[in-house]
Amino acid sequence: MILTTTVGSYPTPEWLAALPSEQAREDATRVVFDIQRQAGIDLPTDGELYRFDVNHPDTNGMIEYFIRPMGGIRNELGRSDFEEYARLEQMKFRRKPAAAVEGPVSEGSLNLLNDCEAAAKVAGGDFKFTVTSPYMLSRSLLDRHYRNFDDLTMAIAHVLADQVRGLPCSCLQVDEANLPGNPDDADLAARSMNVVLDAVTSKNRAVHLCFGNYGGQTIQKGEWSRLIGFLNSLHVDHLVLELARRPASDLEALKDIDPRIKLGIGVIDVKDNHVETPEEIARRIEAVDKAAGVGRVGWIHPDCGFWMLKRSVADRKIAALVPGRDLYQNAGR
Repeated sequence: MILTTTVGSYPTPEWLAALPSEQAREDATRVVFDIQRQAGIDLPTDGELYRFDVNHPDTNGMIEYFIRPMGGIRNELGRSDFEEYARLEQMKFRRKPAAAVEGPVSEGSLNLLNDCEAAAKVAGGDFKFTVTSPYMLSRSLLDRHYRNFDDLTMAIAHVLADQVRGLPCSCLQVDEANLPGNPDDADLAARSMNVVLDAVTSKNRAVHLCFGNYGGQTIQKGEWSRLIGFLNSLHVDHLVLELARRPASDLEALKDIDPRIKLGIGVIDVKDNHVETPEEIARRIEAVDKAAGVGRVGWIHPDCGFWMLKRSVADRKIAALVPGRDLYQNAGR
């Protein structure tokens, strides 16, 4: 049985952005879960609305939500910080750092348990909770304490590991959108992510990887073939891979992923307003089955989160997942 899931983010409801409050965010999270459950999604997410910030309603908080509460972090940045960060090569698409590291990184006021419990309260069943990888977080920072990228990355990994223990979700997913464009850092990224994954007490552990999604554009260049060793070293139950937007040549690399790891394949393009038909989704599943081997696909999902799309588009794309899965599976009987 191929299961369906979503990747994480969902368009912020306009009424939440207009009149934000704790109650409004709770109600919005109910709506996001309900949309997915009505569409038959097996493992929904909370839309990452726990990261909602009234001061930044147009983003899903993939970086700042995790970084800014941590101890050892300075969030007030000046000209010298911007200029120093601009000279670095670690995050070319960012013009400024998310924050500056001034001392040993610690949890500070970061509290993932509180936000995961809030999602569990209205989830109505099993759900997936997402965190950004330590590698991606460290690339966004100006390091004035460790002065060593590896040390900073591993320090953040240990903070996140302490945060993910005991979360009341059925699946914990680590998100990474930077490594696919920086495969030379695969060893560090895998070591740091495995620290987090080894601390997970949920039933399932997943890692989502994509080539970036900002303004409907791909940010990173690369191919899956250069990341097979990295993927095989991850302590995961399944992968959540961008594939709908990728060239057909990327499919061939999937056969070399360790069979112990179930494949989650992107069959919905989140960088396009076109709403996929069940037939298109079924064909994408079939193409991966032919390339990687029948039975390797355990999950289908969008390529990435939906926060860049309008709700009218996102809702219809979500609704296409189950009919596409069913069409493919029924055709094989």
